[in-house]
Amino acid sequence: MSSSTTPSAPPPTTAASPSTAEPAGLGARLALIAVALMWPTQLLSLSGLLGGNAQASVALHFHTTEIGWFILVNALVGTVVLPFVVKAADLYGKRNTMIAITVLGLVGDIVAALATTYETLLIGRAIAGFYAPIAALAYASVRELFPPKQVGTASGFIGSGIAFVALGGPFLTGWLLDSFGFRGVLWALAIATAVGLVLLLTVVPETPHRVRGTNFNWLSGLLLGLGAASVIYGVGKGGEWGWTDAGTLGFILGGVLAVILFVVIEKKSANPLFDLTMMSRRPVWSVMVATSLIAGTIFGTGVITQLLVLFPKIPTVSDGLGMTATYFAVIGIPASILILVVGFGTGALLRRLDARIPLALGAALGSLSFVLSHTWHYTTFQLIILSPISAFAMGMIVASVPVLI
Repeated sequence: MSSSTTPSAPPPTTAASPSTAEPAGLGARLALIAVALMWPTQLLSLSGLLGGNAQASVALHFHTTEIGWFILVNALVGTVVLPFVVKAADLYGKRNTMIAITVLGLVGDIVAALATTYETLLIGRAIAGFYAPIAALAYASVRELFPPKQVGTASGFIGSGIAFVALGGPFLTGWLLDSFGFRGVLWALAIATAVGLVLLLTVVPETPHRVRGTNFNWLSGLLLGLGAASVIYGVGKGGEWGWTDAGTLGFILGGVLAVILFVVIEKKSANPLFDLTMMSRRPVWSVMVATSLIAGTIFGTGVITQLLVLFPKIPTVSDGLGMTATYFAVIGIPASILILVVGFGTGALLRRLDARIPLALGAALGSLSFVLSHTWHYTTFQLIILSPISAFAMGMIVASVPVLI
């Protein structure tokens, strides 16, 4: 979500986007821009899939039991830098900011791929975490680069690109790990990031929106970023340490206090990081809460599903199905295609339809899928039968959320 101007700042200077003269249909140029914005957005999903599957190989190679940091350090850095990246996009332009964090992401990917120690690998993964906020900037860029009638179509296309990740990601992971090991996965991420950088440099134009006459509020940014990261870390370690452990509670409560302090300072700041008065408006806070809960549940359940099908069945420990990643990818092909079709179709309909309708319908179908899968998740046939319901739900949700935000 792009942040708005603050009350103390002069009105932003917004130039007319050259895309406003485009006809109603997506022309070749706008379609290429949509692809260029979809690439970095869905690369985050692919990175999570590839990195998650590579963890075992990384742990064995470096003889470490602290493999959780392989994923966690990337997410924590991304959370800390998010407020600064969003503010930089308002000051210097979204394209310029996306290029800067993509360069950092590429540097981090290369450091990780060349690492000879686990500590160096984590440093590379941490640097790559600067790339994490790019999805927020890509979706925000759509509203500035596309004619109003095409915003829903473009956003739906970008969001439904997750189907390509779901369709090809497991096959790609299996091939890379089997043929080149975990370094093949890391180099593949570096190459994909480099492709994204080329697309940003050659295809995506700069967004016209700027906020003038304001500066970074470093204290507020640190409080928000570190506070959110502290909560995430505490929740992530809660299962290992125990939910009543002093360390778990310390990170969670400390993070909450930091966020509260951020709100207090922001309200008194002459140069606030975000216009918090927006959150007092019902259309804003209700959209934030609804989309966060719905999208978070849908995507979080995808992780659980992967664990369910890929883990072996171990009495009293795991109720997994013991499938290979390739086999799971094969039975998931119809659902992946359906996500893409429904997402793109929903995006087109949003030109004439209130985005709350498909979001609510997607949430209802997702809830139905969860209820049914509670009982029917023991065989391949049951997974295939239920997959169209969850695919319809995800397709509508990924298309509706960015439009509402």
